[in-house]
Amino acid sequence: MKIPKQTTSFPIINQVKLVTDGGCRGNPGPGAVAIIVFDSNNNELFRHSACIGHTTNNQAEYHALIRGLDICAKFTRKKVLSILDSELVVKQMNGVWRLKNDNLRALFHEVKRNEDPFEEVVFQHAKRTHQLIKKADRIVNEAFEGRTV
Repeated sequence: MKIPKQTTSFPIINQVKLVTDGGCRGNPGPGAVAIIVFDSNNNELFRHSACIGHTTNNQAEYHALIRGLDICAKFTRKKVLSILDSELVVKQMNGVWRLKNDNLRALFHEVKRNEDPFEEVVFQHAKRTHQLIKKADRIVNEAFEGRTV
């Protein structure tokens, strides 16, 4: 999956906050992702959403994180605080839960490769009621409705 090429350059900063969400209609079913990048003052720097084809919910969450880390590399090489509502992805990325599914294992390793440009990547779980997660969820639903950003 390729990230759209940007025609503008971005300022390099020390830390970004990455908020991602992935979902599908049905499980499995048509999937979509949302990525929002913020600076340390919660100013929105970048927003992206897209439909990603037939997938499971957990796979969509991983795809959002993979794309999100690619985008974050345009803004920083230092620290990424990644906030997700997927407890499964966060606990797998933090080594708390092991990977039993081969499809998720491949996506896990892709995320690990996408961590390479950064000094530190932190994965943090947030409830669906968290304001930034609600925003990402709204953007996923907009992608399903054909209003991608």
